[in-house]
Amino acid sequence: MITSKIKNIEFKNPILVASGTYGYGNEVKDIANVEALGGIVTKSVTLNPREGNKPPRIFETASGMLNSIGLANVGVKEFCNNKIPYLNQLNTKIIVNIAGSSIDEYLETLDTLESSEGNHIGYEINISCPNVKEGGMEFGVNPKITEELTKKMRQKTNKLLIMKLSPNVTNISDIAIASEQGGADAVSAINTLVGMGIDINNYKPKLSTVFGGLSGPAIKPIALANVHKIYKSVSIPIIGIGGISKFEDVLEFILAGATLVEIGTLNYTNPSIGVNISNKIKEYCTSRNINLKEMIGQIAYHD
Repeated sequence: MITSKIKNIEFKNPILVASGTYGYGNEVKDIANVEALGGIVTKSVTLNPREGNKPPRIFETASGMLNSIGLANVGVKEFCNNKIPYLNQLNTKIIVNIAGSSIDEYLETLDTLESSEGNHIGYEINISCPNVKEGGMEFGVNPKITEELTKKMRQKTNKLLIMKLSPNVTNISDIAIASEQGGADAVSAINTLVGMGIDINNYKPKLSTVFGGLSGPAIKPIALANVHKIYKSVSIPIIGIGGISKFEDVLEFILAGATLVEIGTLNYTNPSIGVNISNKIKEYCTSRNINLKEMIGQIAYHD
């Protein structure tokens, strides 16, 4: 049995696709069976449309990818008018990722989504965004601000509320605890790590913003460690993210304490990778007569 559950919402399998790596879901409809996924997390939606950062804003690394897209998106009104109708037709769970640069922006974006005709089951909140009222400090590095944002969003929705945590902090467990205390139903971890690249031919950074987010297989050990730290600190479910490229990776995240996972960078190589991995997990559990839920956090320490 490979179903997974957060609160009262059941997912057909533990495989979600990460925000920003599957567009709004409709971009891959002709090349992947999106309805075989546990769910889709949309690319980030902001209050107003964003063009994002100027190129170059993405490049491949030895074992992953660096990006600085800059939350390019159509804005929440356009999303509600032209993206939600397609998403409503899909027989899989839809989670809308929200980003903002102030608490008011997050709340106004949430209000617009709540008043839409969407069938989405929840929200993943990207708190790795610069808070303009705090001098550019990310929401997700300050437990008090994280808890305040979570509380205010919790008051506005009964749908799933998932806080997406950054690894670029002193102690990720503190941010997870703040999310739980604020009323989050789950946390997802981890967001990208800070990285950079340099072109030795022209001596310029490979990204226009100099620094960007590192994702892909290279970050899996870091992601696993953070998921396990969080698991030991909170009682709400965890969605594990970071470097998943095969079904064994998913099982590692489950054993570390994740209830579900998100596949990100590898979607660019193979948009059907999530479906393929889900099928292999089902084979694994069936052949061993294992219920995936019973594996959560069951890592056995050495004597």
